[in-house]
Amino acid sequence: MEEGDILVTAFTDPSWTPIFISIKGLVTEVGGMMTHGSVVAGEYGLPAVVGVENATRIIKDGQRIRVNGTEGYVEIL
Repeated sequence: MEEGDILVTAFTDPSWTPIFISIKGLVTEVGGMMTHGSVVAGEYGLPAVVGVENATRIIKDGQRIRVNGTEGYVEIL
């Protein structure tokens, strides 16, 4: 991960918390409003969309995406 990246992963847990300092958004395959990723993203003011089926297969490393946490969608640019 580099400063400003959007983290796309299957899930997060408390051991991932230090990464949230340098990311600009979060997309996870597993989760809901009260899962670790969405709660911590909210605390850091990061846009997050969780529960995105096959996100790690569809979104390729280095691909540009937009995360709209308010409306709950991810856009591949």
